[in-house]
Amino acid sequence: MVEEMLSQSSLPGVLAMVVGAITLFLVLAFYPGGSAALADKRLPSDASDVQLSYAGVVKRVAPAVVNVYSKRVVKERLSPMFSDPFFQRFFGGPMGGGVPRERVQQSLGSGVIVDASGLIVTNNHVIAGGTQFTVALSDRREYEAKLVVADERTDLAVLRIDTKGLKLPFLRFKDSDTVEVGDLVLAIGNPFGVGQTVTSGIVSALARTHVGVSDYQFFIQTDAAINPGNSGGALVTTDGQLIGINSAIYSQSGGSIGIGFAIPSNMVSSVVASAQNGGGYVKRPWFGASLQVVDADLAQSLGLDRPGGSLIRDVYKGGPADRAGLKVGDVVRQVDGFEVDDPQALRYRIATKSFGAQASVSYARDGKTGTAMVAMEPPPENPPADRRVLKGRSPFAGAKVANLSPALSDELGFDNWGGKGVVVVEVEDDTPAARLQFQAGDIILDVGGKKITSVSELVAATASPRQEWDFTIRRGDRTFSATVGG
Repeated sequence: MVEEMLSQSSLPGVLAMVVGAITLFLVLAFYPGGSAALADKRLPSDASDVQLSYAGVVKRVAPAVVNVYSKRVVKERLSPMFSDPFFQRFFGGPMGGGVPRERVQQSLGSGVIVDASGLIVTNNHVIAGGTQFTVALSDRREYEAKLVVADERTDLAVLRIDTKGLKLPFLRFKDSDTVEVGDLVLAIGNPFGVGQTVTSGIVSALARTHVGVSDYQFFIQTDAAINPGNSGGALVTTDGQLIGINSAIYSQSGGSIGIGFAIPSNMVSSVVASAQNGGGYVKRPWFGASLQVVDADLAQSLGLDRPGGSLIRDVYKGGPADRAGLKVGDVVRQVDGFEVDDPQALRYRIATKSFGAQASVSYARDGKTGTAMVAMEPPPENPPADRRVLKGRSPFAGAKVANLSPALSDELGFDNWGGKGVVVVEVEDDTPAARLQFQAGDIILDVGGKKITSVSELVAATASPRQEWDFTIRRGDRTFSATVGG
């Protein structure tokens, strides 16, 4: 029957149909996505097929993002010309020339409610130097706020408002280590003071460590538009959870060019936890070693396959790194399985751990790799600080000094784990120390040829006046010696 249907004249056409069917089958079978890929490509049938929106997420998240107003009193000195008698006669009286005049300066930023009782996190640079703080909710209610914690090293601050028992909407933290490059994010804040604004974008990069706005440089980079006034605002995922606090932008004009940076939520949550525990300052785990970045030249000299990581250049005896078996010359490559390309990344990983926990540290030593378990504990104040303001007629008068310890080194934000020496922690205005431009962080090494190892030794060395004062200080990686008149 079939043979009768397939006449000699129709055979080429049938063969063509068979070949075409086979070709179509092969395309559908082996083309990525198969028939589903073709089936998915269709014209929208109604408006709902093309209407995508973040409105639902924004409605849940936006009420937890607030405006933060900070006031501070600044002194400005009028020009000395106003004390000239001619100008006094011209303006009808004394003009207060050279006398400081006070004025109130205001700054505006954003903040995020992270607890229903009224705990708010923002950037430290938003409230720095402020004496009065006001928080405005998205529904325009305003509250006076109290500063709970200001942490300059992470550029984070925590405020609290008294809502008289009223529960506020708040954002939950999301583990920032789960975020990947390419994830969609929303940035919410108050750019340029125009009012609450939402922008969208993606995560452009992770673990940015050379931004330069905090000591713990480890940022999420996004192309969501962030502008002045967004500082302290929320960076959220599309499920409405907080993954970062917007902190800085890269811009030559002051406006957004698609390069913004946010402090990861894991760091934010650790600062908030310190605020909730009280004490007025942030307590962080301590690694117990000073670190150095491994560049290409250093990697080659150490016989490493590539640059990156953190070279241990000094270990505090009896500290966590020392007890874990780490040594000078080890190159730390990973912490808890996460790559640490430089000391900033390592410090971030340690700082976001909890006290009592352990960090798994992978390192390279003499061409071999190893793993050490480092205990997370606070830096010790050993020796005790013994803070004093120096008096008398020495060049150090007006400087507040203290015995150097790992705890004080961490507070001042520099790597010095020796635990010996005297460090300047503050300098009073209009004093000999201020006129000689001493700075917080200066380490006093010797006075008059006598080595200084404690505050009591420095007090004794500066008790009697001298015709000349010889001293040596260390500032950062540089050492200075000077001689001044008594």
